[in-house]
Amino acid sequence: MRLLIVGTLKGQLTTATKIAMDNGASVTHSENNEQAMRVLRGGKGADLLLVDVALDIRDLVMRLEAEHIHVPIVACGIANDARAAVAAIHAGAKEYIPLPPDPELIAAVLAAVANDSRELIYRDEAMAKVIKLAQQIAGSDASVMITGESGTGKEVLARYVHSRSNRAKKPFISINCAAIPEHLLESELFGHEKGAFTGAVARRIGKFEEATGGTLLLDEISEMDVRLQSKLLRAIQERVIDRVGGTRPVPIDIRIIATSNRNLADVVREGSFREDLLFRLNVVNLKIPPLRDRPADILELAQHFAKKYADANGVALRPISAEACRVLSTNRWQGNVRELENTIHRAVLMAQGDEIGPEAIISPDGDRLDLPKTAPAVAHATLAAEQVTRALVGRTVADVERDLILETLKHCLGNRTHAANILGISIRTLRNKLNEYADGGLPVTPAGSGEFRAFVATA
Repeated sequence: MRLLIVGTLKGQLTTATKIAMDNGASVTHSENNEQAMRVLRGGKGADLLLVDVALDIRDLVMRLEAEHIHVPIVACGIANDARAAVAAIHAGAKEYIPLPPDPELIAAVLAAVANDSRELIYRDEAMAKVIKLAQQIAGSDASVMITGESGTGKEVLARYVHSRSNRAKKPFISINCAAIPEHLLESELFGHEKGAFTGAVARRIGKFEEATGGTLLLDEISEMDVRLQSKLLRAIQERVIDRVGGTRPVPIDIRIIATSNRNLADVVREGSFREDLLFRLNVVNLKIPPLRDRPADILELAQHFAKKYADANGVALRPISAEACRVLSTNRWQGNVRELENTIHRAVLMAQGDEIGPEAIISPDGDRLDLPKTAPAVAHATLAAEQVTRALVGRTVADVERDLILETLKHCLGNRTHAANILGISIRTLRNKLNEYADGGLPVTPAGSGEFRAFVATA
């Protein structure tokens, strides 16, 4: 976890620095926005900016956006001033915290951003075999490919490998190849020189150089454009990179871990992934089984999440009843650990009495997981399906595909990655379709900005 503190605040941030370091964060300081930008361009990077509310936060947000630097901002101030807090949020800060800093609040901020609180919890033999292999190869510099369905915990396992490697004290840098548009991903990875393209106002160090000495996680590597794949292959083979607009190669010293929720052998056969790159990345393959194939982990994880969210929400820890355990054990968990975590979070909030019973094990729309759909609901669904089918008659495939894509995107509140997963297509295909529709004058739901409300600052 890398924290960049911007401002001075008369020594108050010295206390915040100590608290952050006690919680395992590395801390860098800058006195103003310009110094902060130099730090971020220079390769030190940051997972979170803690910014003095007296500074021009809107100016800092605009600078970050102009240079495509994605890092959350938390504002802080020595006065518990509601106006200052509101102004900071409106300017683009994700949250406001009062100073002097509360140790528990600072720790919560760091945990929310770094997401390092996600422990590797397992009991099932199927998962134990994967962990044993991860422990065996962690100390090497071999490239690792981690595969598995969405929600199985691929990034958690990647952090586990890094934490047990010889590079553990160096940076762990993660980049989601599916979440960044193709024309920006090259600069994010390799950096750029001043003037390399419109908006490149200064040299910027990319993720490869940020991760020097440590580990670079390429999340959802299958979504990377083929042209970039060739540059990545050269970086792995030659241990050098070329910044966009650069004139000479830059040496790198990193370990690469890649993840994918797709079968990369199939992607190679489709022609959208280089076979030689797959061989370079897939020195060791850690394949995480879906949660339904590791039943002993379900209850172990459920107990862990029940305690985690009881603590987080300030409610009493309730044991999970035997009947609720049966419901959890027999569910298919198509969303894997992520779905189970959300279900237990809901159960902690919904449970009544001394135990978490089956009535609290519900889906997001409120249906109990232990009860079949009622006959009226099934009949209604059947009727609705028939109506939809009749409505399709007489329409072209292109029209139906367009409406399906746009409605799915709207349902996902503009989240391209979720929409692509639901539709069963790649994020690249989805983006191409959306660009086509936008060029044709059709309204396209804008990308959502996500949530950063894992904690709430109170007066």
